[in-house]
Amino acid sequence: MMKTSVMCQARFCRVALQTASRVQIASRPTLSAPSALAATPRALAASGRPLGGTLLRFYSSEAAPIQENGAGPAPVTKFADLASLGVNEALVRSITQGMRYEDMTDVQSATINAGLDGKDLVAQAKTGTGKTLAFLVPVLQRILLQQPELAYRGRSRARCDDIRAIIISPTRELAEQIAVEAKKLVQNTGIVVQTAVGGTQKDRMLRETQRQGCHLLVGTPGRLHDLLSDPDSGIRAPRLEALVLDEADRMLDVGFNQELQEILKYLPDRAEVPRQTLLFSATIPKNVIGLARTYINPQNFEFVQTIKADEVQTHEKVPQFIAPCKTMANMYPALLELIERETAKAKADPEADPFKAIVFLPTTNSVIFAHGLFERLAYQDKSIPFVIDIHSQLSQSQRTRNAERFRRSESAVLISTDVTARGLDFPNVTHVIQMHLATDRDIYIHRLGRTGRAGKTGQGWLLVSDSEVSLARKRLPGLPIQRSTDLVTATVDAAAGGELPEQFTKVRQAVARLPTHLPEEAYRSLCGNALAGLNGQDMVDGLNDLALHGWGLQEIPTVSASLARNVRARGLRVGPTSSPRSSFRGVGSRGGFDGGDSFDRVFKSGGFGGRGGDDRRSGGFGGRGGGDRRGGGFGGRGGGGGYGSRDRGGYGDRSSGGYGGRDGGRGDGPSASF
Repeated sequence: MMKTSVMCQARFCRVALQTASRVQIASRPTLSAPSALAATPRALAASGRPLGGTLLRFYSSEAAPIQENGAGPAPVTKFADLASLGVNEALVRSITQGMRYEDMTDVQSATINAGLDGKDLVAQAKTGTGKTLAFLVPVLQRILLQQPELAYRGRSRARCDDIRAIIISPTRELAEQIAVEAKKLVQNTGIVVQTAVGGTQKDRMLRETQRQGCHLLVGTPGRLHDLLSDPDSGIRAPRLEALVLDEADRMLDVGFNQELQEILKYLPDRAEVPRQTLLFSATIPKNVIGLARTYINPQNFEFVQTIKADEVQTHEKVPQFIAPCKTMANMYPALLELIERETAKAKADPEADPFKAIVFLPTTNSVIFAHGLFERLAYQDKSIPFVIDIHSQLSQSQRTRNAERFRRSESAVLISTDVTARGLDFPNVTHVIQMHLATDRDIYIHRLGRTGRAGKTGQGWLLVSDSEVSLARKRLPGLPIQRSTDLVTATVDAAAGGELPEQFTKVRQAVARLPTHLPEEAYRSLCGNALAGLNGQDMVDGLNDLALHGWGLQEIPTVSASLARNVRARGLRVGPTSSPRSSFRGVGSRGGFDGGDSFDRVFKSGGFGGRGGDDRRSGGFGGRGGGDRRGGGFGGRGGGGGYGSRDRGGYGDRSSGGYGGRDGGRGDGPSASF
């Protein structure tokens, strides 16, 4: 199946140029010799094919990258051998002695060798494959070639208005991570690295950059555009040598296309000031091709594909389980049971890695609440690993500190929004647990990709309410997800009374010790677009069960009148939403958070779903067939008018898609079975 999907992507979005060679990893990449490269245009001309200066797309399997058979030197595969390619000794020493790296990954070998040739690159590479080092080495080497005096420490003459290289990254965390790696590489040189990301103090960054100067600037699109467009910032790059766009597909997904287009206006004309551009992307969809047309030199580039046709992807090899919960009230006790069970299992097996999990939740306020809850639970029960959170309401320094704590921890639970779903590398993550359904299949896969990295094993868990199962079948086709029924807390009736598993009592007691605004704001945030695709009445019923029977609240939290009008379902309690804030800052509370619905950038567009066009025909999870493929259906529930006396029920009478009319599917492909 993987070979088919890769070839399909190659047909759909291959970028190439007649004058450039193309590279693909087999067992190791083979780069064409310079003579072979020079002969390429002549060979094409002799074949009668037109020569042109435009970036072309090829939509057939024949456009797969060429395996050159030239007699040129084999690419280096060990970092120590970079010196033979002319890489500065200080960089090689930082890698081999400071960072203690010996062998290159396939991605590093293919990309570093090609990048050192000076050509522009469009590289298809997954996260977790060492690509950060793969683009840093060519970029830093290019700076040192132009300014040889920087090869020695203490000889820096950096200026903030003469930046030589810029790296653009989609998230603050990834930009910070890249900057850390860059600073390790340049520690034996005079190169100065600065970071420009949102969520930090712009004035402070400017003061440091103006005082220290900058050769390499790593930043996010929004902050970079802000600095370059501000005539008073002093940030300029009139002699820019190199530009890197990392996670290009991710930057476009979260709406940075406009900023990326605008940034070009503040960079020198490459016809007058030549520069090298390296574009990295895990996927190469049409919008990335369009971005490549804008940034890449069509006369001098290579396409480097570092994903093998027969390579098994993380989402195909990592064991995955869906645990349907009777209602949303069961989900937090089920999460606690899962963490307790898997932690104990890891401790009992001396051969197993310690339990280390990332728990993804849909909204910032639900993360804040869950962190407070599990911090309180861990305080009461020392067998539960310590808990860390990352979300958009933390300052950049807090997010960086928390990411580093989790990275260094042997056993911990990170509770996060999708800000950590891509790009960041956390070693030895044994479990990825997703609470509620991701807004689309790609996000589910990217979250799952935080485990099973670097040859390690891992597991993926999806905790959903029964009302979300049909939507999950439609939204997650072609994945080897197995149904799990062994969580006791998932199936009991929390509203029926009687004796319940102890996890219910633990959760309710912990919630009772939290500031009241935490569960209330988590409830309100989940009433927004976070659960898009779910029938509105089912969503409200589930959240009310969660509040009363899962968290043990005395009454359903209030929502604003405007939110109630948007949801259009019975059972919402309209009233004041400015709950009093506790000044308590002990276990389970950070205090001082902003109220209302808080979503990360990916959710502000109102969710995904309904994208169409993928025509996925794998036939259910794992492509094994079986089960009803028709997907369960949403909306058109009939009976009992919804909010505003809608006689057909559901959110806004959306018969085809339930809540918001979004079926969350991927084209007309069949739904999954589990």
